[in-house]
Amino acid sequence: MRRRGAAVLPTALLCGALVLPPGSAAAVPGPDGGTGAGAVAGAAGADPASLPAVTQRLSGDTCRAASDRKVTGLPWPQSLLRPDTVWPLSEGAGVTVAVVGSGVDDAAGLLGDRLRRTPRLFAGGGPAADCVGHGTFAAGLIAAARTPGAGFAGIAPEARILDVPVTDRRGNTTPDLLARGIRAAVGGGARVVAVVAVAGTDSPALRSAVRYAVDEGAVVIAPAAPDGAKEPAYPASHPRVVAVAATGPGGKAFGQAPEGRVDLTAPGEAVMGPGPGGRGSFTASGPSYAAALVAGTAALVLDRRPELSAEALVHRLRATTTGPGEPMPDRTRGYGSVDPIAAVTAVLPEEGGGAAVRAAAPGVVMPPPPGPSAAGSAGWVAAGSLAVLAGVAVTAAVLPRGRRRRWRPGAYRAPEAVRGGGPEPLPPS
Repeated sequence: MRRRGAAVLPTALLCGALVLPPGSAAAVPGPDGGTGAGAVAGAAGADPASLPAVTQRLSGDTCRAASDRKVTGLPWPQSLLRPDTVWPLSEGAGVTVAVVGSGVDDAAGLLGDRLRRTPRLFAGGGPAADCVGHGTFAAGLIAAARTPGAGFAGIAPEARILDVPVTDRRGNTTPDLLARGIRAAVGGGARVVAVVAVAGTDSPALRSAVRYAVDEGAVVIAPAAPDGAKEPAYPASHPRVVAVAATGPGGKAFGQAPEGRVDLTAPGEAVMGPGPGGRGSFTASGPSYAAALVAGTAALVLDRRPELSAEALVHRLRATTTGPGEPMPDRTRGYGSVDPIAAVTAVLPEEGGGAAVRAAAPGVVMPPPPGPSAAGSAGWVAAGSLAVLAGVAVTAAVLPRGRRRRWRPGAYRAPEAVRGGGPEPLPPS
């Protein structure tokens, strides 16, 4: 698969060993630095089929029961997206993400004092109630704290969550309630507005709220279709909203191809996360969960680059995707799959005056794209190692002589401070 907008750095050597990319047969470490490939599959109960499911709506009035199952392994979306790679640079700290949905129940304690609430806009139920469990699950995907011994964590584990409940106890809402929720989110200081509840119709109030949010500098992110359906959803059908579709573990579109517009894709099949009522794990599938992962990625970018406007943030998310090929945007995959590592670290052409470069986070070895075969990759690594060693030997022999002769390259011009006898200035950070 071609990576668009972010060229991976050349092959890196670490103690003479070949570092394999995430998703290969090699062990994949979890965010706590421990587990390997077995943790992705998990221990007993880690199979999503064995977990209770969260859905966007309830079929009856009975609230979703708490889960008594716990997953300690690394969920596959985290193994694919690897947000832990950029956590040394950004964890979303200081960025407020509004979750406009069914509410957020933090009985698991994964959000703590990073959670704020607005009054429930639909009559009935307190602001902390989440009968459906959908908003709780989405908030966890965005910003759940890292927990020792657990593989799961939110994409941006230090981001703040603003709970904006806009549904009834079954998860139903209206375009006008969504509009009020978006305005409340912006009024509460959210720079990222994840509208995970959807409506099947539009309204002038909803269109106006989206314009207001974007004009105020917020990015509105929403699922391209209702979970389990293909019909266009609102507000994602508005051109100023980032519309997100879901993909499965193989990178293929999940479920029915959405009939509405699509900007980005993200994992949305058999996703694992927290739910209402306690610390148990749930599973869920649909584009609303993919939208939550994109919202978490946006928080990572804003923590690292707080000066970005809403337009610049959307441009960066699009420009650093794993692209679907040409032409873009593709009808069902938009500009491609969100890439948190590239979104945070890439230097875009307009920023660096050349081709986009994906930078390495501190202490991280960036692997090359998978080659035709492991044997071929190993051969290139071995050849590269010999070349590096030869270069080191030549440098060791030549540099002492050059220093004795006060040699400089022909185009070299010493910094002003050096020519004046002062200390050599530090390189720009």
